[in-house]
Amino acid sequence: MKRTDRVGEQSINKLGESMSIIAYRGALDIDIQFKDGGIVSNTRYSDFLKGSIKNPYYKSVFGVGYIANGRYTSRVNGKKTKYYTFWKGIIERCYNKSYQTKRPTYKGCTVCEEWHNFQNFGRWYDENYYEIEDKKMCLDKDILKKGNKIYSPETCVIVPDDINLLFIKNNANRGDLPIGVIQYKASKKYLAQCGISKNTHHRNKYLGLFTNIEDAFIAYKNFKEYFIKKIADEYKNVIPEILYEAMYKYIVEITD
Repeated sequence: MKRTDRVGEQSINKLGESMSIIAYRGALDIDIQFKDGGIVSNTRYSDFLKGSIKNPYYKSVFGVGYIANGRYTSRVNGKKTKYYTFWKGIIERCYNKSYQTKRPTYKGCTVCEEWHNFQNFGRWYDENYYEIEDKKMCLDKDILKKGNKIYSPETCVIVPDDINLLFIKNNANRGDLPIGVIQYKASKKYLAQCGISKNTHHRNKYLGLFTNIEDAFIAYKNFKEYFIKKIADEYKNVIPEILYEAMYKYIVEITD
């Protein structure tokens, strides 16, 4: 059989998806296309016959995400790319029930449909990623829009870990009191304190003892908002303007 005769030949992969050969350059170099338009290039004819070729549009990442066709790849030389690591991370937070059992703050969170496609996320990442020396960079969804539960191009921003830690709340250990407030039952007073994290070091700053909850919370609120602005100013020349402005506008509320 001539090698060109195999163009148009059809098969079904192990997931039951129909595919056909669209280019045949030899048994070790063929291109195939799935019915939904997904293309796999430079694969083997034997894999085509065995059905072991994966459709790039199959939702293989927690039942939601798919790689799609495009320039962005999940691995280079066997190592996960930074694009893929960030992308898989947000898909997992939103759609892996086991992960949400350990981190319940992510229950109810979603990833916008546009970002179910890895290629779309990769383009956004390329346009928005930056680095700061000696800092771990994180992807945040709720600094730009407080209380936001959707990962999307409009709501997400890349931030250094120092800034990301400013907005993490330890709800599990807080009880019913407002954020930043602890009750001393023996004295029936309320202590206000604020966690400060810088360069991987964490400490609690004592803000005073108060006779009522409201005054203790106000002390926390005033310091926290001041501290967020202070950190914003320290990073002003290296973070996106949209992030700097969001930090300056951030308001701490008693319902946080």
